[in-house]
Amino acid sequence: MIEMVVFDMAGTVIDEQNVVYKTLHETLTEAGINTDFETVLALGAGKEKKMAIADLVSYIEGSQDPKLIQDLFDSFRKKLEAAYLNLHILPQPGAETVFEELKKRNIYIILNTGYDRKTAELLLEKLEWRVGKEIDYLVTASDVYAGRPEPDMIEKAMEYYDIESGDQVIKVGDSIVDIEEGRNAGCRYVIGVTTGAHNHSQLMSAEPTHIIDHLSELLEIIDNHDIHSF
Repeated sequence: MIEMVVFDMAGTVIDEQNVVYKTLHETLTEAGINTDFETVLALGAGKEKKMAIADLVSYIEGSQDPKLIQDLFDSFRKKLEAAYLNLHILPQPGAETVFEELKKRNIYIILNTGYDRKTAELLLEKLEWRVGKEIDYLVTASDVYAGRPEPDMIEKAMEYYDIESGDQVIKVGDSIVDIEEGRNAGCRYVIGVTTGAHNHSQLMSAEPTHIIDHLSELLEIIDNHDIHSF
């Protein structure tokens, strides 16, 4: 029986026009670290953002200079906060309907993210999504020891709801690292969605159990599981 669905935020249930990766690309470019947007998406999507910067700098510059990485991260956070304050963001198509249907099925709705808590809560505030109403629980990269692809965020949510087995959990995300996180947590289904950072072939490379193009397809997967589980 599925008891919990863990959704990534930006690109999965939130349409923020890829502003986080555009901002990351801008931050690197302004610092003289030349790369293209596709590389930023390929290496940075879904990760805790300081880790994403470190991975990108290592790949592009061959450098792991802690001061450079920290300076870039500080600049990125300031730019992103300013961008989000002025950005009109929307739910991904069907997200709120899916939330309502999951509640009817008594399935917990969890959001997790590579953002820190301050940024994640800003997004929720702009959407007027509240913990305890539209969603049940929020866990962010700053709430755990290790970010994606480690399973810490999913395991924290499972512990909060006394869910002992990943077989009762679904993970949904738009990036390779989301899928890796779900697999590392032992989730029953690990579902890639093509509405965000990575395309179908990129998601497939991480070996998800399913790939969907619209969040509404999740409900059919759950209902078929419940039928076959009796």
